[in-house]
Amino acid sequence: MKGVFSAPGDYVHFKSQVPLHKIPIGTKQWRYYDFGPKAVPPLICLPGTAGTADVYYKQIMSLSMKGYRVISVDIPRVWHHNDWIQAFEKFLDAIDVHHIHLYGTSLGGFLAQLFAQHRPRRVRSLVLSNSFLETRSFSAAMPWAPIVSWTPSFLLKRYVLTGIRDGPHEPFIADSVDFVVSQVETLSREDLASRMSLTTEDASVGPLLLSDSFITIMDTNDYCAIPQQLKEQLSERYPEARRASLKTGGDFPFLSRPDEVNLHLQLHLRRVGVEARPDLVPSIPKGDIGGSPSKENDGDDSDKSPKDDTDKDDRRGSEPSTESEINPAPESSGSHNLDNQPVESSECCLLNHEITLNVVPSGFVQEKCVVPQEIPVQFVWEYIVLFHVLHNISSLYIIILNYSFEFRQVV
Repeated sequence: MKGVFSAPGDYVHFKSQVPLHKIPIGTKQWRYYDFGPKAVPPLICLPGTAGTADVYYKQIMSLSMKGYRVISVDIPRVWHHNDWIQAFEKFLDAIDVHHIHLYGTSLGGFLAQLFAQHRPRRVRSLVLSNSFLETRSFSAAMPWAPIVSWTPSFLLKRYVLTGIRDGPHEPFIADSVDFVVSQVETLSREDLASRMSLTTEDASVGPLLLSDSFITIMDTNDYCAIPQQLKEQLSERYPEARRASLKTGGDFPFLSRPDEVNLHLQLHLRRVGVEARPDLVPSIPKGDIGGSPSKENDGDDSDKSPKDDTDKDDRRGSEPSTESEINPAPESSGSHNLDNQPVESSECCLLNHEITLNVVPSGFVQEKCVVPQEIPVQFVWEYIVLFHVLHNISSLYIIILNYSFEFRQVV
């Protein structure tokens, strides 16, 4: 793993385009991304112990452009599997989602199976990657599991990171490891402890009402933190499930082999009857496909008349809201122009400044800080007052020195 982590360029582009949602539901705080046409049943991505909602950013960027809706969530701070099932159901009710397709890796795949077992009417299909059926082997390998809630943060992070194979890696696999390690550093002690509790609490997945034909098992063939015996046990449970084998990819193929993973996810969604809606995805202007985001605004805007912009706004108002107005992600981690961002992804901080939103032809907005007229006048008055105060203090200091000198002469 590298000593200094630098965020990939496509991740920086993703953060500038896709809004992060945070909602409290009861005592649980949910952090998630929701992108793509609302008319499409969503694919919900559940990360593993070391993952966050951000680790699936490559799937969100790719699939949403093809007309699929992708929701990536953080595992909230829950300590027991029954609490997870109830909390996840409340989350789905809060975002008004009823029927879902689940994609889970490692611990996320295990939790997805538990939810499908106890809430079969809501789960339409499963994609399981490097996952397992039971937790006994993990609890046996972690004798201090009963006191995990009291364990210091640095020990929890060290335990999680030791499960990730550290080099030598192929370049893309090394980059995926670095990215996940950077995400682990953002997790609190309580977040890590609760996830370790879910991994080690004694539980197993029972029979599912879901047919094997609606399950895809996607594993890597090189190496993985999940023992091979547990992966084979999962395959034996679902003998008729579709197999998607990746020759390489390590623990995080969704980051190291995103093109292959996205293709398998797209094939799975088509097979289970999810119809993409590319017609709800705004068309990309010519010359933007495959280009860097920094070139999006280099064109001549003078050719577009106000009437064209008005017609475009009218068309957008008549179409359903998709939340998928996104520019194509760059292939490499080059420099990016983050000036143009969707309104939903921008965070405004009011510090006695006025914020104005300027509409640009690409459909995005720019934030422009305008200093009110009152501020220069106020600054001038503060300067005058400060000048007089300093002048009086200096005069008083000179007077004191003079009196002190005269007193010494008298003495």
